[in-house]
Amino acid sequence: MRETLGHSAVAAGNVVAAGYFRSYSVVGLLALVGVLFVAVAFGAGRLLRPVVPTPEKLLTYECGVDPVGEGWAHTQVRYYVYAFLYVIFAVDSVFLFPWATVFAAPGYGATTLVEMFVFLGFLAVGLLYAYKKGVLAWT
Repeated sequence: MRETLGHSAVAAGNVVAAGYFRSYSVVGLLALVGVLFVAVAFGAGRLLRPVVPTPEKLLTYECGVDPVGEGWAHTQVRYYVYAFLYVIFAVDSVFLFPWATVFAAPGYGATTLVEMFVFLGFLAVGLLYAYKKGVLAWT
């Protein structure tokens, strides 16, 4: 009797494992089909496109203006900092919407309120740091 129960449990585990690996084989097959689709598309593009190199085609193209001078240009870092700050605050504001829905759920009010104030505290520290460094001052 004991051998039968152990044997049936092993058989049930094998059935579960087979279903588990079957689902991953479907994902693997879809990934393979996706990779093959991209490879065939790139290969067809390479075979079908005309290849006629000319000196004009080999020049660097920038907005219709012929390249003159050296390739290095001075760019002020503050524009990148403004963009970086915007991305930080835009992404952080996205987290406010899920928080509001969890905050409304029963039993999560106090915990989510404390977590959100910790989150807003980190944002405030970052904004204060940027302000102290003079990043937010328009010159």
